Amino acid sequence: MEDWDPSKPILEIENLSISFFTRLREIPAVMDFSCTVMAGEAMGLVGESGCGKSTVALAVMRDLGKTGRITGGSIRFKGRDLTRLSEEELRHIRGSEIAMIYQEPMASLNPAMKVGAQLAEVPVIHQNMAKAEAWALARQIVADVRLPDPDRILNAYPHQLSGGQQQRIVIAMALMAKPALLILDEPTTALDVTVEAGIVDLVKDLGAKYGTSMLFISHNLGLVLDVCDRICVMYSGEAVETGNVEEVFTSMRHPYTQALFRSIPLPGADKNARPLISIPGNFPLPHERPPGCNFGPRCDYFEKGRCDAADVPMETVPDAHRHESRCRKWREIDWQAPPKARIAKEKLPFGKVVLRMDDLKKYYSVSTGAFGGGSKKVVKANETLSFEAREGETLAIVGESGCGKSTFAKVLMGLETATSGQIMLFDENVQSTPIQKRGADTVSQVQMVFQNPFDTLNPSMTVGRQIIRALEVFRKGDNDADRQRMMLDLMDLVKLPRAFAERMPRQLSGGQKQRVGIARAFAGGAKVVVADEPVSALDVSVQAAVTDLLMDIQRENRTTLLFISHDLSIVRYLADRVMVMYLGHVVEMGTTEQVFSPPYHPYTEALLSAVPIADPTVVRKRIVLEGEIPSAMNPPPGCPFQTRCRWKVQVPGGLCDTELPPVRDLGEHHQIKCHLSAEVLATMEPVIKVAAE
Repeated sequence: MEDWDPSKPILEIENLSISFFTRLREIPAVMDFSCTVMAGEAMGLVGESGCGKSTVALAVMRDLGKTGRITGGSIRFKGRDLTRLSEEELRHIRGSEIAMIYQEPMASLNPAMKVGAQLAEVPVIHQNMAKAEAWALARQIVADVRLPDPDRILNAYPHQLSGGQQQRIVIAMALMAKPALLILDEPTTALDVTVEAGIVDLVKDLGAKYGTSMLFISHNLGLVLDVCDRICVMYSGEAVETGNVEEVFTSMRHPYTQALFRSIPLPGADKNARPLISIPGNFPLPHERPPGCNFGPRCDYFEKGRCDAADVPMETVPDAHRHESRCRKWREIDWQAPPKARIAKEKLPFGKVVLRMDDLKKYYSVSTGAFGGGSKKVVKANETLSFEAREGETLAIVGESGCGKSTFAKVLMGLETATSGQIMLFDENVQSTPIQKRGADTVSQVQMVFQNPFDTLNPSMTVGRQIIRALEVFRKGDNDADRQRMMLDLMDLVKLPRAFAERMPRQLSGGQKQRVGIARAFAGGAKVVVADEPVSALDVSVQAAVTDLLMDIQRENRTTLLFISHDLSIVRYLADRVMVMYLGHVVEMGTTEQVFSPPYHPYTEALLSAVPIADPTVVRKRIVLEGEIPSAMNPPPGCPFQTRCRWKVQVPGGLCDTELPPVRDLGEHHQIKCHLSAEVLATMEPVIKVAAE
């Protein structure tokens, strides 16, 4: 390896093909895939789930399991072909020269071993380093990944750290051997946006500090723009476009890349005037790929007899920096033309108030001892929540994990009862009525769509039967024939083919399962639907279709939608009003317009600045919050946000440390819970600036 020339690519994947072999057939997962990473370069690998991006990463690590096999092509690392090396040679490279960081940090940590010992183990094994020296290095790298109090962290067990801290330890572990190539597989999916922003900055700084090359796998285009220099877009096992990040984002040359951008909510998208466009059709299964171009059946520019005639090669786009596209027609397409499919919809007025909450509180009492002994502690999950929602309105509830947004949903649904306060649903107070005691009418009127569609369906019952079950529970229809007809109507409502009624859940994709969940929620003619992160488990193009579906049903049924999310770009697109929560408190509330333009609550400002935006023309202010979210069991005194607030110095007399801020009305029902004076609030600048169109 010593004679490797740094001006040559550090990683060169050429015509790589990978298949998985089952008893029935060979399943081609990746075909003819090529990609080059230069020294010190960060390459983003993007695409929807099932396109083969993680398979490529595992192939570089030579970790495809028993059934996976590389069937063609080469993977050269520093000039040596990894596909030809022995296990012994691979062991020297893996972990020391190439390291990988996975999506779920706990999967990479040993729960029974202290963090310091796990970190020190790496150089001891790979470089025969002395133990004391390895511990010193571990301490230095823990400080490098910006963890507070390194000595305490080194002596902690993994379960004593938060998710963001665990992920930093995993990054530190990968860096311990100073690898030349770092592979990151969706490293921030399980984390909150503000924590994600810190980790993204960290990965960039460390890449620059250690000169590490990176292969960054993600389905989030905004993150790739933040982290990477180059991008490779994958679709169904093939690379379809590759090039410099900004160049691909501003002058894309493949219909799939274009379709991806049209299905994500960038600033300026509007659910009425400029709705998102979802990609028609479904992703092909690996053994059922179409002839010619894989994207052909879903492409607006498809030409029969030309696009499906033979395999499409990658072609170089002239006058660009290593920009290539796998499309027969890229020279002929007018890439600047506006999309045809966009149909503007009229904005409907909101109706009467259907849901009102007054001073709602939800406290839990938790025992601090290991087995229920010890003193009782009170967890204040929700503090004096007050708001109202109207017919046909979408109210978004935004905040990080642990802020109390799901607790609030449970109380509304009757899965938990409130400690005090009122919930008025239409004209009935349901605050202290648990779900078992609510009538079928009340239950059918408030329904929930959950984050993970896989957990809410019965795996041993057909899709149609599950919807009919919901109709029976809500006492809809007079007989079986009636319910059968209603079930088919619901299938039409969520745009699923009627034939799917006979299918089992395992035969459906994630987006299709989520549609079944939505059909079930609307089976009783729900008037209020609580959607708890309903699209975060779905692919970008499916997200657009599902959010669009929710909007259509809302227009038709005048449903009130409470949309719980931490993804502010979708909130900006969907919501009419936004409620921002932090540690059980509502810190800001107003129309989407008010919440997304200054003055902000300091927490809203940080949230907005942390959201990755896949648009190089947008300038956003970077505010990375220091510190973790405090625990609701032990909240800070005074303002709940004061431990992480950058504006605190502007408030005289240490008020933030001692007094809970009052709720202030900034006019036109825009509320904010903050001690900052009107003069200081007036000086706030916008976080997100969109360049003039």
